[in-house]
Amino acid sequence: MSEEIIDKVFEAVEIAKATGKVKKGTNEVTKLIERGKAKLVVYAENVSPKEIVMHLPLLSKEKGVLCVGVPTKEELGAAAGLGVSTASIAVTEPGEAKAIIKEITALLEEKDKKPEPKPEEKPEAKPEKKEDKKPEPKPEEKPEAKPEKKEDKKPEPKPEEKKEKASE
Repeated sequence: MSEEIIDKVFEAVEIAKATGKVKKGTNEVTKLIERGKAKLVVYAENVSPKEIVMHLPLLSKEKGVLCVGVPTKEELGAAAGLGVSTASIAVTEPGEAKAIIKEITALLEEKDKKPEPKPEEKPEAKPEKKEDKKPEPKPEEKPEAKPEKKEDKKPEPKPEEKKEKASE
C-alpha cells in the first residue's frame, strides 16, 4: 500500500471522527459491514493473531465496502481519536470526509489497473493456444462420426423396407 493512500485513509478517519461517525473494534466493524452501514473499513495489519481481522477484507468485498489495511494499530487508534490502539474501525457517516473517501477509492482503482497489463500479455499467449487448437475441426468431425454411428444403426432402412413392401 502506498504512503499516499495510507495518509489519505488516516486523514479520512480523522475528519470522519470530527464531522461524522466512526465505530471502533473488530466486532462492531464486522456487524456494520454485515448490516451495510459501513462506508469505509480500516484495519491494522500488525494485529496478532491475524485471524482477528483477516475476515474484514473478504466480508467488505462481498458487501461492496471500501476496505483498507494500514501498517499499525497504534496509528489507527490515534487517527480514530483514541488513547489506545485499535485493530479496526468503520466509518459509518463520513461527514466532510466524503470527498477524501472517493479519492481513496479512485487511487485504489488506479492501483488495481496498473497490474492489468500483465494479464493482457496472457491473452497474447492465448491466441497462440488458439493456433494450437486449430485441430479443433476434429471435434467437428466427432459430430460427423456420431451420424455415422446412427447410419450404422440405420433405423432408416426399415422405413425403406416398408416402402418396398408398400410398393409390392
